[in-house]
Amino acid sequence: MANAKSLSDSLDFRAVLDGLGQGVLIFDAEDRLVLDNVAARAILGANLVLVRAEGWRAAAMLLDAVTDERPPADDIRAKALRQTEAVRFHTFLSGAYTPCWATAIYGSGGAIYTMITLERPDWSSLVELMSTFRSEARMSITSTRGHAELIKQVITKRTPNTTADVLAKQVLGFADIMAVHMYRLELLMNLLHRLEVIRIGQLGDMIRTNRKPIHLAEFLEDLLEDITETPLVESPDPTVDYRDRIRLDVPDELVVSASKTHLTDIVRDLLRNSVMYSEPGTPITIRATPMAKTRSAQIDIIDQGYGIRAKEAGRVFAPFQRARQPQIIAEFGYGVSLYLAKMEIEAMGGRIWFTSDEGVGTTMSFKLLPWRASNEN
Repeated sequence: MANAKSLSDSLDFRAVLDGLGQGVLIFDAEDRLVLDNVAARAILGANLVLVRAEGWRAAAMLLDAVTDERPPADDIRAKALRQTEAVRFHTFLSGAYTPCWATAIYGSGGAIYTMITLERPDWSSLVELMSTFRSEARMSITSTRGHAELIKQVITKRTPNTTADVLAKQVLGFADIMAVHMYRLELLMNLLHRLEVIRIGQLGDMIRTNRKPIHLAEFLEDLLEDITETPLVESPDPTVDYRDRIRLDVPDELVVSASKTHLTDIVRDLLRNSVMYSEPGTPITIRATPMAKTRSAQIDIIDQGYGIRAKEAGRVFAPFQRARQPQIIAEFGYGVSLYLAKMEIEAMGGRIWFTSDEGVGTTMSFKLLPWRASNEN
């Protein structure tokens, strides 16, 4: 404690606040703004002049500039003053989504202050994916338009010697190329939506709203049926049924607590990687096990694929990072699906990890909470 007191005596409180990356506003019990920092000035700009003059009333007006339903700033402040934990909320400032915190601070002599913390919006991941989306969309539009024109030319300029089989082969070839571009664009739109949900702070609310009991064996059987209609990879071999490769080892009675939409995306992402990064004839196993000690359900997706080099392990769950192995680079991908899966699994109260040996295979494992009646609330 002596060291802590010595440190507090030697630190410049104002310098500490100004060194923070988050904006800080502190209001007293009389609603006056008594302290702000450099980051708050950068985030609020000219609006800070009004907050300094009008105090909490002006700040509440700014914080209430949201487009969804949430308690007003006055209620959020009141809740923060009633409890010891900070209250998280969000607002829109200068057209940007801004995560915020409201916290009660107790000063000497019984004084109570309200601290509002404003986080700087970080759109770097979303901007990068949007840039990729625009490039992919332009390429898809250009390619689709070009191949549609070629199909028209093939049909209108065919000669009397062109048989129906030859014509069909040419048209189907162009159609397959168009389908690849549409697959990539649809996949990217899904990734973009999922990333947007995370970046604007809606993931937790979506999962709480959609969480329900999922009978895992039945869910996975249905998913495997669906991938015949919505392929996992961009150019599926029509002679290959994925279900012939994928083996299920899931107890009939195992029920997990999850959002079905998010769990579908997660399992499809993991299966897609197993299919893409393994030889066509090798098996892929989905195994689920109830874990009594940790009160969870563990799901393993096991392949006999190329594996992951030890030096690449740190890149696996990082956004927009892909392993540099030749077999990986040769396949199409954006390097964001495992990052999204990790965020979504953790938002459902679980965790994800992997084990892998290069040239032997990879096991992607994640845990989810089992369903109990108490989960419903």
